[in-house]
Amino acid sequence: MFRTALRNVLAHKARLLMTVLAVMLGVAFVSGTLVFTNTLSNALQNSSAKGFDQVDVAITAESQPDVGDRIVKTPDLTRELLEQSAKVPGAKSAIGVVNGFTAIADKDGKLVGGGFQSQGGNYWGEKDARYPLVSGHAPSGRNEVLIDSRTADRAGYEVGDTVRISVDGPVLTPKIVGVFTTDDGNVAAGGSLALFDTASAQTLFGKPGAYDEIDVRAAAGTSQSALKSALDAALPKDRVETTTGRQLADDQAEAISASMSGMKQGLLVFAGIALFVGTFIIANTFTMLVAQRTKELALMRAVGASRRQVTRSVLIEAFVVGTVAGVTGLVAGIGIGAGLRSLLGTLGATVPDGPLVVTPGTVATAMAVGVVITMVAAWLPGRRAAKIPPVAAMSSVHAAATTKSLVLRNTLGALFSAAGVAVVLTATTMDGSDGQAPMGLGAVLLIIGVFILTPLLSRPLIAASAPVLRIFGVSGKLARQNSVRNPRRTAATASALMIGLTLITGMTVMAGSLQKSIDKMASAAIKADYVVSMANGNELSPDVDAKLKTVDGVTATSPMRNAPARINGETEYLTGVTGSAFGELTDLPMDDGAFTVGGSRVVVDAGTAKHRGWKAGSVFTAHYEDGKEQRLTVAGVYESNELIRGILLDNSALTPHVEDPADMQVMVKTSGGVSDGAKDRLEKALGSNPAIKVQSKQDLSDQIAKMFTLLLNMLYGLLAMAVVVAVLGVINTLAMSVFERSQEIGMLRAIGLDRRSVKRMVRLESLVISLFGGVLGIGLGVFFGWAAGELLGAKMPTYELVLPWGRMAVFLVLAAAVGILAALWPARRASRLNVLTAIKSE
Repeated sequence: MFRTALRNVLAHKARLLMTVLAVMLGVAFVSGTLVFTNTLSNALQNSSAKGFDQVDVAITAESQPDVGDRIVKTPDLTRELLEQSAKVPGAKSAIGVVNGFTAIADKDGKLVGGGFQSQGGNYWGEKDARYPLVSGHAPSGRNEVLIDSRTADRAGYEVGDTVRISVDGPVLTPKIVGVFTTDDGNVAAGGSLALFDTASAQTLFGKPGAYDEIDVRAAAGTSQSALKSALDAALPKDRVETTTGRQLADDQAEAISASMSGMKQGLLVFAGIALFVGTFIIANTFTMLVAQRTKELALMRAVGASRRQVTRSVLIEAFVVGTVAGVTGLVAGIGIGAGLRSLLGTLGATVPDGPLVVTPGTVATAMAVGVVITMVAAWLPGRRAAKIPPVAAMSSVHAAATTKSLVLRNTLGALFSAAGVAVVLTATTMDGSDGQAPMGLGAVLLIIGVFILTPLLSRPLIAASAPVLRIFGVSGKLARQNSVRNPRRTAATASALMIGLTLITGMTVMAGSLQKSIDKMASAAIKADYVVSMANGNELSPDVDAKLKTVDGVTATSPMRNAPARINGETEYLTGVTGSAFGELTDLPMDDGAFTVGGSRVVVDAGTAKHRGWKAGSVFTAHYEDGKEQRLTVAGVYESNELIRGILLDNSALTPHVEDPADMQVMVKTSGGVSDGAKDRLEKALGSNPAIKVQSKQDLSDQIAKMFTLLLNMLYGLLAMAVVVAVLGVINTLAMSVFERSQEIGMLRAIGLDRRSVKRMVRLESLVISLFGGVLGIGLGVFFGWAAGELLGAKMPTYELVLPWGRMAVFLVLAAAVGILAALWPARRASRLNVLTAIKSE
């Protein structure tokens, strides 16, 4: 039986090639994902580990818990603590570390790096072992700065150049006095690092006389753990906590692995989709192969082979196919992993140097996926073949599906579909995250149900194409009849395409609806002409608002300033605004009371009011971080949105209690409205700062649209794998169908059907099957997009369903193109069959 199975594989090389390709693509996606994420994770971990080479023990401020209605401030790391740490037995030296956001502009005035990776820090003394100098000397004063060598190369800076730098808003133009190298992970990932002398860094980052961290080096012969114990004994435990450099590196490696796991899981989901689609093709292929070998298998049964042996022979074939697909898929996956790494570089992301990582786990996973998926898909056809009675099979009596089996299949499909629809509809009534799991379960049940019902659905839906197919005469009529001749095969082929288009359509509907909702939210809630914020999402200096007020044409401004407070024993973040102007800059619907912000009068969003049991006229006490308290009165309750929420009070009441005030954004209204001139004046007033964004509502909308478009394009690219697998499935099905119908095609040719008509018949059959799968996929995608939107709508009042008719038409055209392209080779093969040979074939 083993030799027979191997001979069958070798005898059907061309026929099984499509199956190998389908499995190989899925395996390549899985292994490529693992190789890419492991390589990236390993490179980042190695890079970050080097960054801790100069740290044996790190000292940080002890986090202070909130106590009652009092906010306890985290203590500073002072010069005294630094000197005390350096004198601990076993310590060789100690340095103070200061860091904060620092944006570097290139020679064109644009931000270097990724914004979030734009960092600044301090250079310790005349020679800092953390940052070896390539050229130049240590900085002195805020007019001198060092930059990392990667940034210098990218921006074309040299020692002696003047550079524009932004630190929390204000623009500085220091001179570059040196260039250094670093193993900092942010720089390795494409960010930038600027270093000032310690005193300047402390002043610029708002930490005069204080440090963010103290790094201690161990003396020769002292271990990191021994030094940590000595520091723990010498330093006040209620003020500081200590961590070894080795632990910091391990924690960083764990954090990198955790951050990579999300990307890995996302990519593996799409790989799973491709494999799921490929499973239909494998099952389809083996079903047809087994059908073509019915007499052969019957003969084997007649000479003594058992049912188990027949099934085993089919599984051996599947094992060989899966092994070949697994090996080739692994090789292709390694290439995909290397390609994805190179792609990051072309997109502007810098990846730390390191080897391509192919772990034993990746190899085992690729082989297991290839073999297991193929054998599972082939098991049912093999089992079905073993059940055919030898006499019936040898007499070519192909038993059609019984009425009982059809009723059972349709009943089962109806139950799955009904259960899926019911669960999805129930999930739409749930609140946010609570409905996600039921929604996913319902979607899976519905897809399975539709797949089971697809043979039943194929007849009426394909019959609807009859009026169009009549245009093509005999070829059209034959194509329609052929496409419904074997509904199960048609269903399996169409389902592969259906799943891909379901996902693509569903995500397109959701993305379009979310974009529309956010646009409505911005236009409805904000009346300001411009919103000013930091490029990296950090806080703005209060100087920004002061400068904007002096610009010609500015009629109103309001910073939005966050600060913590304790209310009834719970921490609540208050948002400070300019009460007299905020009503002119926003349009927030009021549920209760009036929008009055000033003095001790505040407004509260409906969610917070409900949680606290407040209404217009309610009075509460806020305990600020400086230890003082204030009685505040709720003047009104407003409807919140994703842009504005929480407790709003006047900055005149909040700011005196905030030690280091900073703004998340500033809203600006101008007399002439939005114009290029107004925007230019605002940007110039801020010193043409590369780290500050001045955005109109349209700019905000375009930014959001760009994010959605980028995400959608990435998803389209990933789902293209499933569509490619579906194309292979259509080709495979048609090729098998042409082989099975060789005698029939020979007879048609003999009675006058020319080659062109034969080609047209096969192409139309492929087109009908592909459009059938496309219609089902788009229909399901719209349903899932609507359902997911209903779930989101519970937390987004402005959400409304947007059906992208244009894109859905494109998807349908794509399905048609898939059918036409997939039919090229099978149609050509059918038209070139020798008439006499085809008639004599069995």
